[in-house]
Amino acid sequence: MNYIDNILFAILLAIGIGFFAMNVKKLVRNIKLGNDVDRKDNPSARWKNMAMIALGQSKMVKRPIAGILHIIVYLGFVIINLEVLEIIIDGLFGTHRIFSFLGGLYDVLIASFEILALLVLVAVVIFWARRNAIKLKRFMNPEMEGWPKNDGNIILYFEVVLMTLFLVMNATDADFQANHSGNVISQFIAPLFSDFSESSLHLVERTAWWLHIAGILVFLNYLYFSKHLHILLAFPNTYFADLNPKGELDNLESVTNEVKLMMDPTADPYAAPANPDAVPAKFGASDVQDLNWVQLLNAYTCTECGRCTSSCPANQTGKKLSPRKIMMDTRDRLEEVGKNIDANKGVFVPDNKSLLNDYITAEELWACTSCNACVEECPVNISPLSIIIDMRRYLVMEQSAAPMSLNAMMSNIENNGAPWQYNQQDRLNWKDEN
Repeated sequence: MNYIDNILFAILLAIGIGFFAMNVKKLVRNIKLGNDVDRKDNPSARWKNMAMIALGQSKMVKRPIAGILHIIVYLGFVIINLEVLEIIIDGLFGTHRIFSFLGGLYDVLIASFEILALLVLVAVVIFWARRNAIKLKRFMNPEMEGWPKNDGNIILYFEVVLMTLFLVMNATDADFQANHSGNVISQFIAPLFSDFSESSLHLVERTAWWLHIAGILVFLNYLYFSKHLHILLAFPNTYFADLNPKGELDNLESVTNEVKLMMDPTADPYAAPANPDAVPAKFGASDVQDLNWVQLLNAYTCTECGRCTSSCPANQTGKKLSPRKIMMDTRDRLEEVGKNIDANKGVFVPDNKSLLNDYITAEELWACTSCNACVEECPVNISPLSIIIDMRRYLVMEQSAAPMSLNAMMSNIENNGAPWQYNQQDRLNWKDEN
């Protein structure tokens, strides 16, 4: 018995999965560069979020056309690739359509796979037209030029090739077509190969089979370099999302402790610090290592769909801020830091660059109105606002680099107890006005 095909398949599978595992390890390492934050509370609400938003696509359908098309492609990706299990077993053990013993159920499954494959092809064509022919405004922003635009198109081409190979594989499987069950779509493709000899037909079927599984493994490893990493990360991202009401900002623990100390009448203001050698905590964030791990997970999960930017009032009024760009810049800087660590044997060597200024400007940060529109619109619960707030904290508390109007307001609060330049004794004079 010839085992060469099985051995070659096992080698291909091992290389594909091994390379993917290596990239996953790197991904986890990069995310763990962030500060620790506790997101283990209320597990029932977190599981519900993941089921409704990541699995159920509940936020996608807020924009019905894109939402329905996305659900079709999503179902195609999840359900059609169940046949990958059959391909793996056939490839390793030399069998052919090992699950065909299921009889009628197998026919129903294959038929549903073929229908979904066709629907995916239709959806992908529409997606391509929206990006490249209709040119929807949210796909034309400056941050989408170059690689982001090409990446979006490459994924669409991948989908077309994989679905086409699947249908061709079925159409040229002579035994499968002879049964006339489950071939609801491929039966219309089969006549294209009617003039082929039996050996040629078998060669086409085997070629499509090999290219299909090889394409899936290439696609799997391409995810790490693509915005489509959200296919995998949407699940942990929605689980670990912030459950607090939108608009509720967290407090810096170091500042909270300092305020509590100031308000404690029994505290000794001249007491020596508990740990005099401790490095003072940094206020806010100037680089990716200052963010928490959930924010870095957010950056890798970003789908670059642009719903956040298209809903941002600052962006709509012509300001420089784009919440999508905030997430893309964070991911790009994190990747740069990760490559630095790889190049220096696991140690980050300062490169005189940072997320602030080199990627994200103060102008972008101060344009944000903190309205949470970007957070509300994101289909996978990403929060660009949390990164913006942390970077603004750094500008204010570490660099005293707030805008003049904000500095004036903070001075008024400090001196007068109110944002306005009134004496404290005059604060209630408004009640006497007619």
